[in-house]
Amino acid sequence: MKSEVDILRFATAGSVDDGKSTLIGRLLYDAQGVFIDQLESLKGTSDKKENSGIDFALITDGLKAEREQGITIDVAYRYFSTPRRKFIIADTPGHVQYTRNMFTGASNSDLAIILIDARKGVLQQSKRHLYISWLLGIKQIIVAINKMDLVNYEEKTFDFIKKDFLSISQNLKLPKIDVIPISALNGDNIISKSNNMKWYKNQTLIELLERAEPMNNKETSGMRFPVQLVNRVDNENTKDYRGFLGTLVGDEFSIGTEINVLPSNFNAKITKIIKSGLEVDIAKIGDSVSICLDKEIDISRGDMIVKHGDLPQISNKIIANVCWMDSEPMNIKKKYLFKHCNKITKCIVKDLVYKIDMETLEQQKDVSCIEMNDVCQVSLTLLKSIAYDTYSKNQTTGAFILIDSDTNNTVAAGTIS
Repeated sequence: MKSEVDILRFATAGSVDDGKSTLIGRLLYDAQGVFIDQLESLKGTSDKKENSGIDFALITDGLKAEREQGITIDVAYRYFSTPRRKFIIADTPGHVQYTRNMFTGASNSDLAIILIDARKGVLQQSKRHLYISWLLGIKQIIVAINKMDLVNYEEKTFDFIKKDFLSISQNLKLPKIDVIPISALNGDNIISKSNNMKWYKNQTLIELLERAEPMNNKETSGMRFPVQLVNRVDNENTKDYRGFLGTLVGDEFSIGTEINVLPSNFNAKITKIIKSGLEVDIAKIGDSVSICLDKEIDISRGDMIVKHGDLPQISNKIIANVCWMDSEPMNIKKKYLFKHCNKITKCIVKDLVYKIDMETLEQQKDVSCIEMNDVCQVSLTLLKSIAYDTYSKNQTTGAFILIDSDTNNTVAAGTIS
């Protein structure tokens, strides 16, 4: 497998006590991704003989508060590998209070595993995490129906929950949903096929993960180079040097590429590209570089450099999907700070278009209040225009956060429609 496609990033999600941390702990344990000293410290934490005396959830629930409460609070990132590929896991909280943490953990994921307790079936928080995964552009979903050992590994229970979940996901039109029965505690269908569920004929969880398609470089819509810093040098060794630093979040560019600088729309050519202190001919997506131009143009932090003739949208009015993260409800009369790429400007919520009903995943119109963990669509008016793409075309130039200028808290994360 090529090195640029050998890493899969995935997030676990679901409701409280669905077994997310136990599943990740089991994966790490079975893939030998746990340090020996960590295993030694966890011996005797489980009263289950088949678990070698280890409570797998404690492998990922590292905070003291998490261990005391028995819930995941923060996003825990873990790493393991198999002979086929490497994995980066975001173990995200299931408690509704920490939905905003799930939004963060899933934002860089190629795939989401949504766990469902076989005893409880599909709950509202499971639906919320499904919708957020879809909203963030995750196209591959694995639904792991966990704790099958507690329902005697019954196929009819699995079939009922599978049918229920697929029915609520129909409107989202996700291209790929795999449903698998597991017991994270006992290891059924995690690495090896379960002898307790011989009626399940499809792939194990690790096989599904190994065959999933990483969204390397994700979808982009042309060359996009948000300027992070302007570097001006004028001394005995370097005369009148002006470089523009940033990270490329779109298609590659090379020396000689004709560009436009937004929002001024001045045009120029790239004359030099410097990466890690060395001059290179080409910059590719994800590269942090400094570039020089053949013209003296007034460029500042927050401006965007794009390929000539391949312009993004430019406006001070946008429609966006938002996950509200603050304990204080959204205030449509309040001015918030809108942070997009490297640019910050003031904005107001001009109109609340709809809120998502997390029971049915349908749009609720005529809603007057947005509270913490609500997902909604809003119309925003910005003080200054921005250069942007829709989130479906570029997940960097189509994303933003809202900041409360009084508290400096991040109150919302959003995707531009």
